[in-house]
Amino acid sequence: MMVLHPAQPLFDWDALEDSPSLQTVKDLLAALPDAKLLDSLRRTRGKGRNDYPVHVLWGVVVLRVALRHVTTEAMLAELRRNEGLRRLIGLHSEEGVPKPWNISRFEEVLGQEPHRTLLKEVFTVLIQRLGVAVADLGQTTAGDATGLSARRKEDEAAQEEIDEGLPQASGGRKEYKDAEGKVTKVVEWFGFKLHLLVDVKHEVVLAYEITDPKAGDGETLPVILEQAEANLPPDRIETLAYDKAADTDDVHKILSTKGITPVIEMRGLWQKDPERMLPGHDGSSNVVYTEDGTIYCYEKVSEPPVRHPMAYIGHEPGRGTLKYRCPAKHEDWECPMSTICNAGKSYGKTVRVPRAVDPRRFPSLPRATRKFERVYKGRTAVERVNARLKVFWGVDDGNLRGSRRFVAQVGVVLAVHAVFATLLAAAPRREGTLGKIRLSPIAAALRAQAEAAAVAV
Repeated sequence: MMVLHPAQPLFDWDALEDSPSLQTVKDLLAALPDAKLLDSLRRTRGKGRNDYPVHVLWGVVVLRVALRHVTTEAMLAELRRNEGLRRLIGLHSEEGVPKPWNISRFEEVLGQEPHRTLLKEVFTVLIQRLGVAVADLGQTTAGDATGLSARRKEDEAAQEEIDEGLPQASGGRKEYKDAEGKVTKVVEWFGFKLHLLVDVKHEVVLAYEITDPKAGDGETLPVILEQAEANLPPDRIETLAYDKAADTDDVHKILSTKGITPVIEMRGLWQKDPERMLPGHDGSSNVVYTEDGTIYCYEKVSEPPVRHPMAYIGHEPGRGTLKYRCPAKHEDWECPMSTICNAGKSYGKTVRVPRAVDPRRFPSLPRATRKFERVYKGRTAVERVNARLKVFWGVDDGNLRGSRRFVAQVGVVLAVHAVFATLLAAAPRREGTLGKIRLSPIAAALRAQAEAAAVAV
């Protein structure tokens, strides 16, 4: 059983054991809400041969991820020599350990309906429990997509998966460009794309979706956002950070409708005119805006005219506007045009920009603010989660053939991620000079939820 210090974070991923103890494995298996999935798998098997029971095969695929084995063969080898581990998944002899092809066939079945949906439900239930117990889970979020390697089945077998609505492995390519638009790095792979929406503070995955590599991030973001909202209490998500791949009009309109603050890097599309007149202002005005929505005013007395960024005062939800004021008045410095622009106003010239003019260019949190930069840096949390999924739990295996097995493996990895998050949040904390151990309110709430679910089943 993991016991953490009160000073450690609620989700201290570094506290996970490199070699989980039998007690940790037991806690992990007990915390998985997999009853519906196992019942469904047993019904599908029917009254056929039961040399390797469903719960044994399920235990193998879960432990392969949780114990960080690179291959199924390595996991089976450990089961053959570790009696205590065998007993945890219902195996009472070395002869009962499945063969590699038994696991392959099981993963193929696990990736078919209705098991595929029930597998994702295991992840969903765990995140929903965490969302209720952890008050700030999901407030600050970030999204990203990463390429995962896999192989494709032959045409006839692949067509069966296509008919089921599963994406197919294909070639993917991603280009990284510098500020001038020159390509500095190219990443190519053959496989799928994994889209994640994560909590920035706790680095917990809130929703995920698997697509082919050609699916755009902007197209998939509304899907995983809807999943995340369903997994969390109403109106929990406050901000969502994403790179320029999600910078589309549709994404910004959806976020604006939901009251979620977009923190999305802007794509450069203007080929000419580095600045334009603000809507509603004629040629006599000295107020302009740039492509990223930054508002400037010109001091025209000097030669040449000098451009100054206007002071951002805040978002006015009631009016649907962004409020800006004279930078000289706001920052207390002398401007030659002060008498012309401010005309005796104590706060100086005020400009209100209606967000409805262009929600993409004028988000509720302007890009040219320190808060935007600070919140946008939280997007690195997705990269750390991706690295954990790939390096720790082997989601980027690259050896799986076919969509069914691939979707099944990703589902198991995300379920393990969610159950480890639950164990970390529910871990008792050691306090006091005598080493007393107590449960935090969050841990107590999670245990109460698990007990209530067990009684319901």
